[in-house]
This record gives sequence, structure tokens and C-alpha cells, in this order.
Amino acid sequence: MHPNRDRHPVKPFRRSADHGSKTALIEALPPSREARPMEEPSRLFDGSDTEGPLLALAKVVEQRDTHTAGHCERLAFTGVALGVAMGLETRHLLTLYLGGYLHDVGKVGIPDAILFKPEALSPEEWEVMKTHSARGEEICRPLKSMRDVLPLIRHHHERLDGTGYPDGLSGDAIPVLARLLQTVDIYDALTSPRPYKDALPRARALEIMEEEVDKGWRDREITGVFVRMHKRVHNRIASYRPGAAGSVPSMEQSLSNLQEFLAQ
Repeated sequence: MHPNRDRHPVKPFRRSADHGSKTALIEALPPSREARPMEEPSRLFDGSDTEGPLLALAKVVEQRDTHTAGHCERLAFTGVALGVAMGLETRHLLTLYLGGYLHDVGKVGIPDAILFKPEALSPEEWEVMKTHSARGEEICRPLKSMRDVLPLIRHHHERLDGTGYPDGLSGDAIPVLARLLQTVDIYDALTSPRPYKDALPRARALEIMEEEVDKGWRDREITGVFVRMHKRVHNRIASYRPGAAGSVPSMEQSLSNLQEFLAQ
């Protein structure tokens, strides 16, 4: 068994009668390492400002490529919207929010010649590209406040059938929040232009996501919730203006604003 599987235990989720047709994560997420009130999410973090440089670094990575401008903010927004639809607690929504901003921070170590290559990568180049998730985890690991975000950064490219990277995790061994983040990341990647491809229409992107579910790559339940909610969320992304992501406390305030916005 891979050591990362023990580090981030995950249980399958089940239906909750309280949510009717909604999907809730019941005992699917690891408990907080410290018993703290959920209504005070800021206490989940150490209160330091050392996260600021990390968040700034994530923005620098994003802005290296005009094709990915706004990618982190869209993932933060859509990830939280998906988490709300699935009944997640505030602390897990904040983890998704941070994960949206930091999931690709490891690309700071990927050469431009690979990151911006306009055609398919060679097998050797692809192996280098695949290191970005593990690199990102290592960059964020020293900060205590990032501990719950690390599984999202490392595992958002795993596949349910075990053919993903970096660890080849499969099924419930893939952390639930990483599966949620992966879902919105795939949609955003498909519907955004890249140096090697054009943006796909929303309808085609959703078809591809459902095809990947049938291949055994993606989580059927999470993808189903996303497909049902995507139109409302997509139409609202353009009108939402998040605050500056300068620190974890500022992101907590942005998360609170976002939750109020989604409830409108």
C-alpha cells in the first residue's frame, strides 16, 4: 500500500435522507485534526500571514500563460459551488477554495518549453509535466495551515481506475475533496483554450466528462451533481468578483461572501 493512502484515509459516501436528492458526504472526509467549532473556520488555521507568498506564487504561475488567466479563481468558485451542492461543511469548502488556488503551484518548476509547447508532449516531457502535483505538495508542505490542502494538490490528477498520477491511487483511496476539485478542473480545462487546443463548447465538455465516467476514470456521483448544477454556476461566475487572495483570513472572508452569493 502506498504511504499516501494511509496519510489521507477516505471512506465512500452515501445518501443522506436529510438532503433528499442531494448528495451529502457522510463520514467520507477525514475528521479535523483538532476539534474546533465549524462556525469559526479561521481557527482551523494558524493565523499567520505566511500563506500570502504561496498564494502570490500561485497567481504568478497562472499568469505565466495568458491561456490560464483566471483559472485559479474559477476553480475556487466552482469548487465551492460543487461542495455546497454536495452538503460539505465550511471547513471543507475552505479547503476546496484554497485547493482551487494552489493546485497547480508546482508548475513553477516546469520549464516554459514544456508548459507552453503548442503540440503534443513527448513521453519524456509528459513525465516532467506530471511531476507538478508532487512538486506543489512539497512547496506547500512546510505550512501547517496547508495540511488539509495537500491531498488536493497531490491527487487531483488521479483516476478511479488507478491509471492517474502521481501515485496511481484508485477508487476510495483518492481523497474525496481531490475528486471534487478534479471534476471542476477538468471542466475548466476542456472549456478554456490552451497552446495545444481550442476551447470546447460547454455541452461537449460535459459529454466528455460523462464519457470518462463510463471509462472508469471519474467519480460518477460527483460528476452527476456537477452536470446538474453547471449551468447555474457557469452563468454566475462572470458576475462574481472575488476579493484579493492575499492570505488565508482574506480567503475566509471571500468564502463567506461566496457562500452568501451562491445562496441568492
